[in-house]
Amino acid sequence: MAWPYFLDCDRFFASEQEGCHDPLAPLRARQEVAFSNLSPDEPSTIIQFTYHSNAQMYNVLKRTAAKCSHISRTYSIGRSTEGKDLLAIEFTDNPGGHELLEPEIKLVGNMHGNEVLGRQLLLYLAQYLCSEYLLGNQRIQTLVNTTRIHILASMNPDGYELAAAEGHELNGWTVGRTNAQNLDLNRNFPDLTSILYRNRRIKRFRTDHIPIPDSYWFGKVASETYAVMKWIRTVPFVQSASLHGGELVISYPFDFSRHLHEERMFSPTPDEQAFKQLARTYADSHASMADNNTERCGASFIRSGGIINGALWYSFPGGMSDFNYLHTNCLEITVELGCDKFPSEEELYPEWLRNKEALLSFMESVHRGIKGVVKDEEGYGIKGASISVRGIRKDVTTAEDGDYWRLMNSGTHIITASAKGYSKVSKRIYLPAHMEKAGRVNFVLKKVPVQPVGPDYHLFLSSSLDTYDRFDPYNHFQSYGRSEPGEPREPREPGMGGEPGMGGERQEKPWWWNYFTQAGFSAPTWLLRNF
Repeated sequence: MAWPYFLDCDRFFASEQEGCHDPLAPLRARQEVAFSNLSPDEPSTIIQFTYHSNAQMYNVLKRTAAKCSHISRTYSIGRSTEGKDLLAIEFTDNPGGHELLEPEIKLVGNMHGNEVLGRQLLLYLAQYLCSEYLLGNQRIQTLVNTTRIHILASMNPDGYELAAAEGHELNGWTVGRTNAQNLDLNRNFPDLTSILYRNRRIKRFRTDHIPIPDSYWFGKVASETYAVMKWIRTVPFVQSASLHGGELVISYPFDFSRHLHEERMFSPTPDEQAFKQLARTYADSHASMADNNTERCGASFIRSGGIINGALWYSFPGGMSDFNYLHTNCLEITVELGCDKFPSEEELYPEWLRNKEALLSFMESVHRGIKGVVKDEEGYGIKGASISVRGIRKDVTTAEDGDYWRLMNSGTHIITASAKGYSKVSKRIYLPAHMEKAGRVNFVLKKVPVQPVGPDYHLFLSSSLDTYDRFDPYNHFQSYGRSEPGEPREPREPGMGGEPGMGGERQEKPWWWNYFTQAGFSAPTWLLRNF
């Protein structure tokens, strides 16, 4: 007998003699022939503007990294709930590690599995950066040589499989949105915004690098959320964009309203002007986003120029952008790419044309504001030193080697560098309106005796600063992942990953598995081999 075409043949007790039929096999064969005819030694920008399955996505990323191995590599930041690799690709002139004073930027797509356009655009962007670099495109070469770019095309590969099974014609607004645990990943991050609102009037309360409360770990934490949190704590990202769908607008933090009972309330961060500039950079470079005459998807953004404060649009807690801002140095915007979350393949190329310049301009915008190194008198970099700007209640901290980046707009600013056990140093700087690269502001701090402080400060310190390094203190994800974020790791075969919080082996589930888990039914484990 022949197994039904929709079953994942190699997951079942099906032998070769039973004739398992895969209707996509001819298409995959033609694609493999097309790719094999491309010589890796002959640079050419050839992009297939079609949808990619998860396996095809991994293949494209690995082929791209192999083609440009001197400026690119792939690595896994972790695994999804169903065991699929969260595969990222990086571009820089020295892949594999952080370089002093080189800013790091990330682009994340497909956080909601049914919002697929961002996933495709990031796959095309990766291929474009590689090919254009080899072709000698000076703009791309300058960007790659001076920036470390991380691209995570799919943060929710499990949800994508569910959405792709429905197809673009039948897919609704919710099928595949959540992960395999039925968790909305953009509501699953620690709600640090509420902590900020409760404590913002306390004199010594820090509005940056707010620690994750221990209570967070007793709730449902998705494997994907855990992996991304660990990723952004490991890499000193400066700015980021998360690509979504359902509207045509750029939103920026805060996404959670500063008034509990106000669903739509302007809730700015201390970096309101910097965020608006980031949002303007993308919207103004997009083909139609900033045009107030552009047809929208129901919401009214008249006179906003295609950008809006997130909480003013609609309020929600536990978002990834708010977490980036309050827990790290990173400034992240949310890019809503259009009304259709799952457009037809015919729309992929036009959408690439509409967004290509915006993506490039956004990445280039990381080279503004100031950067520098904080050292001691012996010339050693000081890790964890604070860089503050007068009038902005949000500090950034230095990376491992003492380097920092601070996005800010033009004007005159007072910058102060400080670190425990060192004296403070302040400098007045002026940033012109049009700068092609970030201004360099270095600091040298002198060691001083640590001054005794009052008991109130110790109470604040023990409840805030000392707990920042506490990450998963109860080891809920102890066996999650076999490699640290940033270390190269190829996608493993099904059945090779570790189950979060468990010591046993896990296997990748077939695409139909999510239908049972999201509907609340018990999945048929008896159908799986070696479950």
